[in-house]
Amino acid sequence: MPSIRVNLGHRSYDIVVTHDDAPGLGPFARARSAAKKAFLICDDNVAGHGRAVGAALTSAGFHTGSALVPHGEARKSLATASDLYDALAEFQTDRQTPVLAVGGGVIGDLAGFVAATFNRGLPLLMVPTTLLAMVDSSVGGKVAVNHPRGKNLIGTFHQPVGVWIDTATLTTLPEREYCSGLAEVVKYGVILDADLFAYLEANAAAILARQADVIEHIVLRCCRLKADVVEKDEREETGLRAILNYGHTFAHAFETVGGYGAWLHGEAVAAGMMCASRLAERRGLIGPEVTSRQERLLGAFGLPTAAKPWPAHELLKVMHSDKKAVAGKLRFILPRRVGEVALFDDVPDEHVAGVLQNINV
Repeated sequence: MPSIRVNLGHRSYDIVVTHDDAPGLGPFARARSAAKKAFLICDDNVAGHGRAVGAALTSAGFHTGSALVPHGEARKSLATASDLYDALAEFQTDRQTPVLAVGGGVIGDLAGFVAATFNRGLPLLMVPTTLLAMVDSSVGGKVAVNHPRGKNLIGTFHQPVGVWIDTATLTTLPEREYCSGLAEVVKYGVILDADLFAYLEANAAAILARQADVIEHIVLRCCRLKADVVEKDEREETGLRAILNYGHTFAHAFETVGGYGAWLHGEAVAAGMMCASRLAERRGLIGPEVTSRQERLLGAFGLPTAAKPWPAHELLKVMHSDKKAVAGKLRFILPRRVGEVALFDDVPDEHVAGVLQNINV
């Protein structure tokens, strides 16, 4: 089965991409842990996938505990993390017990944060079941919970010991959730890979039809692109990894001001990318055709291409408290062309407000 190696010294791990092989997870987990126990965390939307993972772990010789979390971004909180700490303590979890995050980006971030902080750190195995989690959030070790003042404000870096991607789980994913994940796929095309962007344009119908070979191609390509970035800047210290945040400064503000759950993460990212591209136009970095290509592709995938009419001053306030801001200055990833972006920390608030209000400033 296809796999990708994320090379991080003693924290290196494999991303395996397979299709309809739930039992294969057991040997994959056993090869990465000699522990007697394992603990899986999933939400109520993927309880069926969770049971299949539990069966695979049992077959591999693990005594398996589990916790079912209500679905939704609002559950990615310290309160939910505290409930999971209670469950791990009740299970008598030791420091060798792997935690398996079964679900989408919310569960991956939440379970990863719990694994990173319980007993000063437990092994983490990612089992993403949504497209967004497969191509982005399950890889790279960023784990966090939300705070009322901002998305992912409380978190750390905690690399998994492995990522098991079974693309067959996408057949049960609701259309809106599936399309949400496509926003992150489009992001990779804009920031790093013009050929991938063109592939998405040429194969939009097959992608929407969830054609297995096309899905495998984009999942593998996105994971490889992210792995390349993470290997060079694991903890976002050189600025390279920041390119993965294209559209996210806007998106996190939309999610915070709009209330977690008003938009799915990918929907907010889609609108955020459009805002970032229009901001790049205003700075003369790109011509309108770069924005138009993104707008057409995102629209073809049923994603929003403009912000909702939230007050610009509230959005700016959230942006200034974003963890990516430095010394009170906003930082934005802006495109220079399809396939290349750069980091800018000299964008005036009035230019951002102008984009949000769709007026010339």
